[in-house]
Amino acid sequence: MKNDFLGRSLTVIEDFSVDEQMFLYAQTRKLKKLWKEKSDISEFQIKKNVGIYIVFVEPSTRTKESFINAARFHKNAKVNIFDSEHSSFNKKESYLDTFNMLTGYSDYSIFVLRTRLEGTCKYLDEKVSEFAERHGVEKPAFINAGDGKHEHPTQELLDEYTFLEQMDFDNSFIHIALVGDLLHGRTVHSKVNGLKIFKNVLVDLIAPEEISMPPHYIKKMKENGFEVRIFDSIESYLKSTDKVAKIWYFTRLQLERMGEDILEKEHVLRKSVTFRKEFLEYIPQDVKFYHPLPRHKIYPTIPTFLDNLPLNGWEQQAINGYWTRTVLLSMLGGALKANFDTSFNPQENDEDFIIPAPIVNGTKGVSKEGKRGIKPIENGTVIDHIAKGKDKDKIFETIVKIRKILKLFDLDSADGIFKSENGEFKGYISLPNRYLSKKEIKMLSAISPNTTVNIIKNSRVVEKYRIFLPPFIYGFSELRCKNENCITNPVNGENAEAFFIRNNEGELVCKYCETPHSFEEIWNI
Repeated sequence: MKNDFLGRSLTVIEDFSVDEQMFLYAQTRKLKKLWKEKSDISEFQIKKNVGIYIVFVEPSTRTKESFINAARFHKNAKVNIFDSEHSSFNKKESYLDTFNMLTGYSDYSIFVLRTRLEGTCKYLDEKVSEFAERHGVEKPAFINAGDGKHEHPTQELLDEYTFLEQMDFDNSFIHIALVGDLLHGRTVHSKVNGLKIFKNVLVDLIAPEEISMPPHYIKKMKENGFEVRIFDSIESYLKSTDKVAKIWYFTRLQLERMGEDILEKEHVLRKSVTFRKEFLEYIPQDVKFYHPLPRHKIYPTIPTFLDNLPLNGWEQQAINGYWTRTVLLSMLGGALKANFDTSFNPQENDEDFIIPAPIVNGTKGVSKEGKRGIKPIENGTVIDHIAKGKDKDKIFETIVKIRKILKLFDLDSADGIFKSENGEFKGYISLPNRYLSKKEIKMLSAISPNTTVNIIKNSRVVEKYRIFLPPFIYGFSELRCKNENCITNPVNGENAEAFFIRNNEGELVCKYCETPHSFEEIWNI
């Protein structure tokens, strides 16, 4: 049983189980207590020869400085502050090449990375691990210090710890209001899974429609068992419910990530999520306000007149960033060990998506009386039921896609569109003397699911398969994540291959930036 955290990464908050997060919070509580008592805190310091790289390609002050100070707590660690402004990134070197190179400079490396490219840490965690294995060095750890509008898991750690402190470490229930730019705010996106440390969760989402929480995050909250209520402004929230949250979490309007259509409404949007003096009479005495900081100096959603009131929880919240990040480095550096298994084993889906089907009469493509049929073939493959039920243009487009990706152009073959007995259209491709391999059939399931494959020998169907959408789709050069800020999107020039995971609703979710797609959206033909 593994009980240390060496080689583990925190690329999204869900990389840590609830037990692992609660372990981190308990250790943070202990470290703060020992420090206040001026007791020995050496058990938290990393003993290994570790290189900690602080790499901030996107600007930051609080997160960067808290990580620098947290890293310096570990006196044996070699702390490297990477100056990205004068780095090889400006010479168009890829992220992967840079971090592969840095991995070889220490016995063990911990990389703290902030970047606008979403999914970068998860991608590097995979690919740099392959480099480490090739060269016989220890797998490095990656910490996501914020990637675009995707996630900010270390902010989530300090937030959840601060909430627990407020509630005397009772994690039986939390009622929280998330206020502000919920569309672009990566800190609130991390709460979709981070709040799972509480056994019961009630979330109030307060934002106008233009900057509201993306639907796939709301759906995930509900799947996690959270009760979710939605309001378009603080004013409507306070007037429409007497069940006001004890914890308010504000975010700033991230104007730098907004399009022109949203920026035109900036004043109205800001007013709806900014706290005003007249709201104070509606707020219970034991409420605390939090904010990941920085506040906008001219238009703060938490105005400065609140600084000296008991509502102020954001200052202690910011201080907790140092303590939680210090403990996170203690864990990933091997100083702290848990009394439970810390092996990271993501659940794999081994679902069979190619199902052998019964063979009725052993024939395929024989003309039936009164109906137009496919010319029978003696040997080869017939792909049938292509895009069944779609319109003719979509069926033809799918046939072309199959031929292009499986390279079925230079063949004596035929294809066409027929109407089924129930009136639905469907397509087919007939491939004389050409047998699809099992690998090609797997590829076909990703290109055109809900299709039937018939293997024909001596004019008889000897194998028949019904194929369905697989749990993972990857390995095709024609795949593309639609999120232009994703590490895999070609516009970013990182040569990172797209990889999609099917969720319970049949959507295909980018493995790295977690953007959901329909089946049609993942293909760039």
